[in-house]
Amino acid sequence: MTWWAFSFKKTEAEKTILSPDGRTKCRFFLKNSRVFYEITKDNKPVIKKSRLDFEILGEEPIRDGLKLVRLRVLKHQEIIEMPWGEDRYLNNTYTEGVFYLAESTRAHRIYTIRFRVFDNAVAFRYEIPPQPKFSSIVIKNELTEFNIDLNSTAWQIPAYQPDRYEYNYEAKNLYDLENSVHTPLTIRTPNGFYLSLHEAALYNYGSMTIKLNHEKILTSDITPLSDGTKAHVTLPFQTPWRLIMIAGSAIELTTNRTMYCLNDPPTGDFSWVNTLKFIGIWWAMYVGEWTWAPGERHGATTAHAKEYIDAAVRLGIKGLLIEGWNEGWEGDWLENGVNNKFTVAAKDFDLPEVARYAAAREVEIVGHHETVGFIDNYENQLEEAYNYYATNNVHYIKTGYAGSMITVNGQKEYHHSQIGVNHYQKTVELAARKKICLDIHEPIKGTGIERTWPNLLTREGARGQEYEGGALRPSHACYLPYTRLLAGGMDYTNGIFDITNSVKRVSTTLARQVAYFVTIYSGMAMAADRPFMYEEKFPKLFEFIKMVPTNFEKTLPLLGEIGDYYVVARKDRKTPDWYIGGVTDENARRVHINLEFLDEGAIYKACLYLDSEDAHFRDNPHGINILEKHVGKSDTLDIYMAPGGGFAIRLAKIS
Repeated sequence: MTWWAFSFKKTEAEKTILSPDGRTKCRFFLKNSRVFYEITKDNKPVIKKSRLDFEILGEEPIRDGLKLVRLRVLKHQEIIEMPWGEDRYLNNTYTEGVFYLAESTRAHRIYTIRFRVFDNAVAFRYEIPPQPKFSSIVIKNELTEFNIDLNSTAWQIPAYQPDRYEYNYEAKNLYDLENSVHTPLTIRTPNGFYLSLHEAALYNYGSMTIKLNHEKILTSDITPLSDGTKAHVTLPFQTPWRLIMIAGSAIELTTNRTMYCLNDPPTGDFSWVNTLKFIGIWWAMYVGEWTWAPGERHGATTAHAKEYIDAAVRLGIKGLLIEGWNEGWEGDWLENGVNNKFTVAAKDFDLPEVARYAAAREVEIVGHHETVGFIDNYENQLEEAYNYYATNNVHYIKTGYAGSMITVNGQKEYHHSQIGVNHYQKTVELAARKKICLDIHEPIKGTGIERTWPNLLTREGARGQEYEGGALRPSHACYLPYTRLLAGGMDYTNGIFDITNSVKRVSTTLARQVAYFVTIYSGMAMAADRPFMYEEKFPKLFEFIKMVPTNFEKTLPLLGEIGDYYVVARKDRKTPDWYIGGVTDENARRVHINLEFLDEGAIYKACLYLDSEDAHFRDNPHGINILEKHVGKSDTLDIYMAPGGGFAIRLAKIS
């Protein structure tokens, strides 16, 4: 670590911070008491002159007489080891510029802007120390601009909608954006860059969405509280990092891990955290065989749970999700969520007995808490509910917030407001104290806090396979790696083999279902179909699900374009084996995969799960070929993907 410090008082100032490789430049400048920045890469514009500002409720703008009083520059280099994930080692190398600003007026307000310039990203945040005249503030607005060429293309989902993040991605020209959109917001510029606007280390603040301001410049739009303000904070305070990921191609963008580098390392012992693959009492309810609510067809019974535990043992799967076990599912559960009880089981379910039965067979129970967004009801029971699970040796919980808004003391708030962000964080920290891992559905988006809190293994935060049956297009999973998955792992509920079920007709081929275990990473990976589909119908296909890891050494993006297709290779963390997965949109596609990433001189047994030449997601979804062959570093694989199809390959090193 190397620091340079400069002290001065300038009403006009300019400083350029260079990335370690010198190709990415971030220029900070102060002019007429306004603060701006711009970014270039290879001397081509990425972000043109953009304003940095925020407004405090009840205060005049921080502008008059604003001076740069100090500047510090740091060069930082380290390798981060992640306890689990898509890559074991991350390169956290950047140049940092810290700009200390102060007013010369009577208020004498002060604040800092901290920039970090990586080879493939730029990040910055506002830091507000205690002020001479007050120690807490209300953020009225944040006015951070991202001045990007309006002729760029953006792949976006709308913000402030009833289904939160659960919408289909659409491509639009930036100048056509009418309302706020969520991040990560992925953009292709006319000069050839692929960008993604996002944030990192989101704590105690509203989530950032993006909109066009009246000057037609992309601007931060912080999710408001019900009173219209953005955040109520005690000083000192720092905003989340505003992150611009930069790549020369769409496929290069998919392995940008800067978000994690901007988060702090864990401070406690998380050696007890383990990733997990699990089945669940879940899909049978979606296809109408069982119900969440008690009754003749209740799914979460003691008897059914034991049957599934036995199936998990036979399948070699270590976890079982049980939904619908507690009181509160009767009637219209979306309206009655305030009545949910998280320590009271339905009459036909005995959690201690099920937990004992599972422990004896070395199967982990994944508990379930569906709050329907009634946060106050949940928080009133939170400590007791987590203790109840911990006492029964339940080390994993899937939580849900299915309401269109969250409810706190009778007041409706956005899931992604400061109140929502703080609630989700409360559950993560409590779970850590109880040594419980979380899978959060209807979550706050990922901002890399998994580095600090490794017990947060996955989250939903986009349309998953519960939307099958007509609301998912094959292209959806070809958008995710370039958009939503830039925010971290996703529980997509993979492995549906009953794809022609009339209740939930799935728009994929069989081979694509196993491909998801590679193309969509999750620290808790669900094999979502009913056990008999794996044991009786497609046992050979299930072998791939059984073998594919949930923790990888490294990830290599191979081929792809946004919304069209995606091919990726991942190396297991425990063995020398590799796994390759690919998915395509509604169009058939043939790809050529160079295996040059394999070890020199080694031979691998390749098990290939491929669409047949006549496969089609509508006309012949079961068309599949399962092949074996020996390959090495010099080989190339010629792979066909059917419309709505995909493929999966396991490369097991044998010499």
